[in-house]
Amino acid sequence: MSNRTLKGGKLTSKKSSPALKIIPLGGLHEIGKNTCIFEFNDEIILLDAGLGFPNDEMHGVNIVLPDMTYLRENRHKIKGMIVTHGHEDHIGGLPYHLKQFDIPVIHGPRLAMALLKGKLEEAGVSDRTKLNSVSPRDMVRIGSYFMVEYIRNTHSIADSFTVAIHTPIGVVVHTGDFKVDHTPVDGEYFDFQRLAEHGEKGVLCLLSDSTNAEVPGHTPSEASVYPNLDRIFSQAPGRILVTTFASSVHRVQLILDLAQKQNRVVSVVGRSMLNVIAQARNLGYIKCPDSLFEPLHAANSLPPEKVLILTTGSQGEPLAALTRISKGEHRKLKIQEGDTVVFSANPIPGNTIAVVNTIDRLMMQGANVIYGRHQGIHVSGHGAQEDHKLMLALTRPKFFMPVHGEHRMLIQHGKMAQKMGIPAENIVITNNGDMVELTENSISVVGQVPSGIELVDRSGIVHHEVLKERQQLAGDGVVTVAAAVSWEGKLLAQPEIHLRGVVASVEKSLLQQLVIKRIERTLSEQWTDFAKSLDGKKQPEVDWTGLQQKIEGDLERLTRRELQSRPLVVFLLQNPEEAPVKTVGRRRQRTAAKAAS
Repeated sequence: MSNRTLKGGKLTSKKSSPALKIIPLGGLHEIGKNTCIFEFNDEIILLDAGLGFPNDEMHGVNIVLPDMTYLRENRHKIKGMIVTHGHEDHIGGLPYHLKQFDIPVIHGPRLAMALLKGKLEEAGVSDRTKLNSVSPRDMVRIGSYFMVEYIRNTHSIADSFTVAIHTPIGVVVHTGDFKVDHTPVDGEYFDFQRLAEHGEKGVLCLLSDSTNAEVPGHTPSEASVYPNLDRIFSQAPGRILVTTFASSVHRVQLILDLAQKQNRVVSVVGRSMLNVIAQARNLGYIKCPDSLFEPLHAANSLPPEKVLILTTGSQGEPLAALTRISKGEHRKLKIQEGDTVVFSANPIPGNTIAVVNTIDRLMMQGANVIYGRHQGIHVSGHGAQEDHKLMLALTRPKFFMPVHGEHRMLIQHGKMAQKMGIPAENIVITNNGDMVELTENSISVVGQVPSGIELVDRSGIVHHEVLKERQQLAGDGVVTVAAAVSWEGKLLAQPEIHLRGVVASVEKSLLQQLVIKRIERTLSEQWTDFAKSLDGKKQPEVDWTGLQQKIEGDLERLTRRELQSRPLVVFLLQNPEEAPVKTVGRRRQRTAAKAAS
C-alpha cells in the first residue's frame, strides 16, 4: 500500500490517457469538511462541500472551511455538484462557496435539498445555483463526461446515498457516509442489490467512508437505542430534557414515538432542531401528530411528568440551548429539581471537555444526567470493520481510496482492503489537496493543489494575521503605547502605556521609562530616514506610516525582552498633521483603542 510513487524525489505516474483526476479538499486526516473534486479533461464536478468546527486556538472562529483556491481558479470548468446527504460536514460550506463561484446545478436527496435551500436563501446566494432533488436509483447527467447514479444507503440522517459515478474510463463508487442497518427506523433499506450489480459489472475505484475503521464488528442498528431510551424515560419522575444531533432524524423520530407512548408533550428548543424537524415532517421523514407539540411557555405550566423537551447542545456548543440552560442563561428554561437530562449522543473528537463541563453544570443544578456509551442510548452513524468489508465485497473494486477519516483510520481501512484481496499497489492513502490520477490500469498521486483551511467568523474570513493577533491577545495580552511626535522628531508629551492581560515581570513605571527611551532613541537616530526636507517649505515631508511601523517593531522587541512573553504590541502615533491618532489600519486602531480604554 502506497500513497506515492517516487522517482528521484519527485511525484511520478504512469502515463496513460485518458485519466480521471480525483482531488479531495477536505475530510482526510480529519473528521469533517468533506469535499472532493472529480475532473475529466475540462470538466469538474464537486462531491459534497462540508464544514468543520474550530479548535480551542481558533479564537472567535465559528466554522472551518477547506481552501477552495483550486475551484476559484477553475470555476469555468465546474459543471455541477453531487450531494450525498444533509449533514453539515457535507453541505455546510455551500453558502460560503457560492459567494465566490457559481455552481450550475446541485443534485441531492430531498431532505438535503430542503435544508440547503433555507441556508442559501438566508445567505442570499440562492440565485447562484439550481437545486435538483433525486430519488433512489435516479441517474443524473452532469456535463459531457459524468453520469451519476444515486444508491440508497443507511446512515444517521434520513435520505442518505452512495453514488456510482459513470466516467469514460469506468465506474467510480463513492460510499458517502454509511452504516449497514438491517432494521432502519424509516424502513428505507440499503440497496445492496444495486451495489452488487455494479461489483459484478466491474467497479474501477471505490472511495469509502473510514470513520469507524478502527472499530471491530458491526455498528448496531439505530433501532437498538429504543428499548434503553424507553426504560430511562419511563423511570424519569419529572421533566425529561433530551439532546441529540438535530440532523439525526431517525433518533428524533424514536424520541417523539416514546413521548407519545408515555403521554408526554414535546417542546422543541433550538433553531437547528426546529428547522430539521419542520423540514423532515414536510417531507414525511418524521411522522407524528401536531398535537404532540407544545410551545415552551405552554409546557412550563403542565405537570413535569407530562413534559419532554427536545433540545440542541449535545456537543457542548457555546450558543446551543442546553449549554445556555446549564449556565442559567436561557431566558425561558431553568433546570428544576427532579429533571432528567439525557445525552443521546457521544462527543465528537475535540468536544469532550465542553460536553463534560455542560454535564457538570447540569448536575450542580440538581438534574439527573444520563450519558455515556454504557447506557446504550447512542449508536454511530458510521459502519465498523465488518460493514467496511461488506462494502468491499459487494463492489469488488480494482482500486481503492479510503476517505473521511483521520490518518490512522485511513491506514486501517487500507489494510482491510488488502486482506480483502486488493493489491497494495492499487491502494492510495492521500492528503487533502493531493491530485490522484486514475486510469483504467493505474492509480497514483501526481501532484498537489492548494489545500488547507479558511476560517470564518460572523464578519467574514479570518485571515492568518488576524488569528495570530487573537492568539497573542489570548496568550499574552496586549500592550498599547500612544505618543505624539512633532515636526522636529521630538516627543510632545510623555507617552501613555496601557497593559491588558499582561503578566508584568517589571514595574510599570520602569517599563514606561524603557519605552520612552526606546522611542526617543529611534527618533534621534532615524528621524532623517523618515523625514525629508523640501525646499521652500517649513515642514518636512514625513513618512508617518513608516515611522509608526518602525517604532512599533522596536517596542515589540523591547517588551518581549523585558516581559519574557509575546504580547500584542500596538503603537498609536499622533502627528501634527492629523488628529486623532493615526495608525496603519482601521482594524488595528479599533483594537488598540478598545484595549487602552
